[in-house]
Amino acid sequence: MTKTLMALAVFMVVLPPAKHQTTSQQTMSAPTTAAKGVDRAGVESAALDYLEGIYNADVSRIERSVHPQLTKRGFWRDGATAPWGPQETMTYEQLIALTKTWNAKKNRDTTIKKVDVFDVLDQTASAKVTAMWGVDYLHLAKYDGRWKIINIVWQAHPAK
Repeated sequence: MTKTLMALAVFMVVLPPAKHQTTSQQTMSAPTTAAKGVDRAGVESAALDYLEGIYNADVSRIERSVHPQLTKRGFWRDGATAPWGPQETMTYEQLIALTKTWNAKKNRDTTIKKVDVFDVLDQTASAKVTAMWGVDYLHLAKYDGRWKIINIVWQAHPAK
């Protein structure tokens, strides 16, 4: 073995291996359990505001829970065995207009109401809303400390 290889071997044995961390890993800190609970509750609250805002024709709840740059894409059909229609796309402004009229007469079935929170990180989250009209998958982000729905993909209820 040459002197250079022997020196390298000794150097490797004497010094412990370096820990490899990126700068972002070094500066990231895990949220506390309390912070995770607050964020989870905030995500659930935003999802419920969205659902109950539409159910109760309450625009203020939509304004509180939905980001103005929302895009909502979905699929509807007239019956469980009917073919799916083309993708429908809705903006924030269209959602506000729909909220004002969809159940203004309070004659729609609003008993189907379920929120499942899937994942909550410190800045983004995902959840599922099951409502009278179908199933909505929500992407949320935190803006100025408040959870807002920024993206929705939905469909009418699947055939049973």
